Amino acid sequence: MHGLNICPPHGRQQQIRWINVDREQTPASPKLKAFIDLARQYPPLPLAVVNAEETHVLQGTMEARAEGLVAPVLIGNADAIRRLCQQLGFELDGIPLLDSRSEAEAVQLGIDQVLRGKVSALAKGWIHTDALMRPVLAALRTGQRISHVFVAELPSYPKPLFITDAAINIAPDLTVKTAILQNAIDLARLLGVVQPRVAALSAVEVVKPVIASTIDAACLSKMADRGQIKHAIVDGPLAFDNAISAEAARIKQIDSPVAGQVDILLAPDLNAANILAKDLEYLAGATLAGIVIGAKVPILLPSRSDPPMARLVAAALAVLMHNQGETTSKTNAPPE
Repeated sequence: MHGLNICPPHGRQQQIRWINVDREQTPASPKLKAFIDLARQYPPLPLAVVNAEETHVLQGTMEARAEGLVAPVLIGNADAIRRLCQQLGFELDGIPLLDSRSEAEAVQLGIDQVLRGKVSALAKGWIHTDALMRPVLAALRTGQRISHVFVAELPSYPKPLFITDAAINIAPDLTVKTAILQNAIDLARLLGVVQPRVAALSAVEVVKPVIASTIDAACLSKMADRGQIKHAIVDGPLAFDNAISAEAARIKQIDSPVAGQVDILLAPDLNAANILAKDLEYLAGATLAGIVIGAKVPILLPSRSDPPMARLVAAALAVLMHNQGETTSKTNAPPE
């Protein structure tokens, strides 16, 4: 860890410490590792990996298999997958291999595996998210809103953070925010957070009609008070600093039951959530594991640059969702 001495105003000297962003050297992430340990009590989860013919995809899949988390079905160019497994030293004995000659065919094979009950989860391989999710959204919807949640562990924060929605819902309105927030709450509860504390984020912490996200945030807070959003304490609008830091909230004279204790960060839109998550990952040393909720099965959407721990935790989340009761539509119906 390197430091830089600078001279701020009034002659005070401080040290700025830089985060090492070599994510292959990510710390052990004990809070996230606990989810892996919990998932190991269950049988390996049948998992279809769509477009598996890439080094990082196969390494992540085989590591999850070695940990006893998944029983993979590899979909893609069969010859390429065999060659790559041989180069990497992976044995394919007992692993189903489904040959496809295009991305579209690979996605359809994955969907068919779900619909036929052959697998209980899907994973994105070497394929763009939209190429996977468009047909998945068409074929594997339930009555529940589909959304994405990152589970993050940071060296500087005492508990896991849930960030939503950074991958699926681009510009959610109030009704959609209600549903994706309930999804995140239900996932947090599944992972042991009895009554999650939620910050509905905006750029400021007061309602300003010219900033639509502040109005949505205030509505969500009141909806939680009225029981339209269940099993959580929701406050908003909150800016990121006073959601994370009780001291920042105190200085700004914000009285909030969430400030400094937040479990879930609900971003105003996909852009904000995605930028926030990647900022935390690359500048604050966070380990992030992403999962898609609300389809017929859990869906893993790893980034092609994810480190091994992130891939393992995402697999563990899918195992826990499948075995402990994936979030249901009963508690997240849109407001009437």
